[in-house]
Parts: sequence; C-alpha cells; structure tokens
Amino acid sequence: MRHYFFLHLILALFTVLPGYAGELGDRLAMLRDISRVEELESERYAEKYVALITQPLDHNNPEAGSFEQRVIICHVGEDRPTVVVTEGYGGAYALSPRYQDELSKLFDANVVFVEHRYFLQSTPPGAGWEYLTAANSAADLHHVVTTFRELYSGKWISTGISKGGQTTLIYRAFYPDDVDLSVPYVAPLCRGIEDGRHEGFLRRVGTKAERRKVETFQKEILKRKTAMVPLLENFCAEKQITFRIPIAEVLDYCVLEYSFAFWQWGTHASDIPATDAGDRMLFDHLMDVSGPDYFSENHSNGPFFVQAAKELGYYGYDTRPFKASLSITDAAGYLHRIMLPNDAAGITFDPALYNAVFNFLKDNDPKIIYIYGELDPWSAAHAPIFRGKSNSLFFFQPRGSHRARISNMPEKMKAEIVNQITEWLSL
Repeated sequence: MRHYFFLHLILALFTVLPGYAGELGDRLAMLRDISRVEELESERYAEKYVALITQPLDHNNPEAGSFEQRVIICHVGEDRPTVVVTEGYGGAYALSPRYQDELSKLFDANVVFVEHRYFLQSTPPGAGWEYLTAANSAADLHHVVTTFRELYSGKWISTGISKGGQTTLIYRAFYPDDVDLSVPYVAPLCRGIEDGRHEGFLRRVGTKAERRKVETFQKEILKRKTAMVPLLENFCAEKQITFRIPIAEVLDYCVLEYSFAFWQWGTHASDIPATDAGDRMLFDHLMDVSGPDYFSENHSNGPFFVQAAKELGYYGYDTRPFKASLSITDAAGYLHRIMLPNDAAGITFDPALYNAVFNFLKDNDPKIIYIYGELDPWSAAHAPIFRGKSNSLFFFQPRGSHRARISNMPEKMKAEIVNQITEWLSL
C-alpha cells in the first residue's frame, strides 16, 4: 500500500504546470478537499485508490461542521467515460481487488464509487440525524463529481443498485446536468412510509400455484408456532441477535417478510419444503429466506431505516391471510416500532422528496435507462412511466428479481441497452 496523506503539504511547495503527468495518486492528492489517498490492489483496473473527501455536514450551512466521505477510484484512462456509483449504503465491498462495476466493464470506463453518508467510514462522528437528508447526499455527489471532473473530463454515467439506484434518481433530479446519462438498477420510488403498492403486487406476482405454495408455507410455520418459537429463540441466542419485541412477534415478522424476500431474491418455489417436512427443515428454510436479524434492535441498516421513515419510504405487510395465527394484532407502523434507532423515534415522513423526483421526471426527459426485475416486489414502486419520454427507457427482466442486471438480461434486451448507451456516449 502507498499512502499520500502528507502530499498536499509536499506538493504545495512546487508549481504544478498544465498537463502535469505525475502518478495518478499524486494528482488525486492535489484535488481540492481530498484529505487522504491510498493505493489499492486491483485485478480489474490499471490503478485503484481509496480517497477521503471533506464534505459539509449541511451543504446549506457550512458552519455546521464537516466529515470525511470515502470515495474509491478505479482508473482505466483519462480518455474514457467515468461511472459514478451512487452507493446507498457502505462501500467496503468495492475495496476488494476483484471489484468491477458492470457499466465500467461493458464500456471500459473509470469508476468513482461514493460511499453514502452515515454508513461505515463515511459516518459523521457525533452528528445527529438532521443531516441525513436526500438533499445533502445529492450535494455530496455533486461535490465529488465536480472535484473528479478535473481528472475525468469525458462523459459521465451515474448508476446505483436498489437504494443506490434510488440515490441515482434523486441525484439526477437535484443536479440534472452533472452527468450525461443514468442507469438506476431495481430502484424504487416510494410515496409513503408504507407505500401500499407492494402488498397488491405480492397478491399478483408469479403464478397462482407459486403464490399458493408461498402462502401455504407461511401458514404452516405459524401453525407450528409452539415448535418454531423455541427454535428461533435458540437461533437468535447463538447469533447474539436481540430485539425490542417478544420472540413470538419476531417470528410473525419473519413470516410476513418471507413472501417479499422470496420474490425479491429470486427463490424458486421448488425450494420450499413440503408441508409434511420436519420442524427443523421448515425452520431452516425460513431462516435462509427471511432471517430475524433484519428486525434486530441494532441492525447496521439503521441509517437506511431513518431515511425510509423520513423521506425515502418503505413497504407494509398484508396481515389478513394470517390474522388468526399472528401474535401481533396489526403490522402498521412496524418500522417505527421495532427498527428505527432509539434517537430517531420522533421522525415523521415527508412526501416532498417523492414529489420533487416525480415532478422532475414528469417535466423533463433526461437520458435514463431503468433496469427492473419483473418479479421483484420493489418494482411495484418503480419510477413513473410517462408517455412521450424518448430518453426514459424501461427494461423489466422476465421473471427477474432484485438481482436483475444488464449482463443477465435476455440477449435482445441486453443488446438494446448496450447499443443505446453506446450511442449516448458517442454524442
């Protein structure tokens, strides 16, 4: 590893001429607001670095303080396009030598990967939740892209997956001219803390036989609650998972989440155990698809739950098919009740962000390619489709899940997507 922590001080002693051709790490260290650069190993890119960029806690109030945001740079060439990955969570996985963004691979492009504020190394120490806003995260991305344009002056593509794709759309709405095109993957645009569209989607998704098999499994778990609760209690004790609610209620939520998770991650109906299978087999399958850690009181996704409750929105559960067997009377408000950090309990949902992104997409026609999975419950809240938008192209992978990508699309769809992006990059 090579460290460039003190290069600002050293390089400030020299006059840097136009066209400076020193090592990329040196040039990165000279960029404004970059506080640290470290070289990384890579099996996919000519050079790779991780850098820290200083960001305001509140972009509208610099006096509120600052924090350091982690950015990972995968270099192909300054004459190539650049992909800005608008990650919605932590970015540790991109440090791997094997990491390669799909668009970067397809179009031989550089990558500027931005870890989301309040996650992992990009968490402001001691900061309250008031600075975790979509407007601030979009401004973070604007600052990053503006900074790295000094190195990469070609076409820019913004992209992200799931919450990262949601971030791509938000960033495009707030700063429409920062990038040339966007490719959000499986990105929801939710209009409420319990949006309401997902429950109806789950009542129609897949085939009737598949839906029946899913619901039958859920009911069988609840029917065997006397056996399942002790199994779950032991499972959680071994893994040291704790909750704010009784363990019987945790089982309820695992069952309610099961249908969403089943379709989200592309589980096959043939994987569901028969109803006469033993307790352990049924329990293990439930844990594989819909484990209890998601409902723990100290989940690492706490910042996401705060964002969902505040302005990103989320989904609800339809309890009616299971009402007679549940320990809970109703699942409404479950995000606040069991998943929000204790210091975020008073947060209320504001639809202003949804309205802003919706109206931007309605009133404009930015170059965006949307990738969705046909069976993914998140696609129930897909971005709005407006008539007459020639640059807004939607691709739903047949029977696809939350894992839908360009590379696993049917060949005809894949070719259409690649050809369109190639055309836009050549303009």
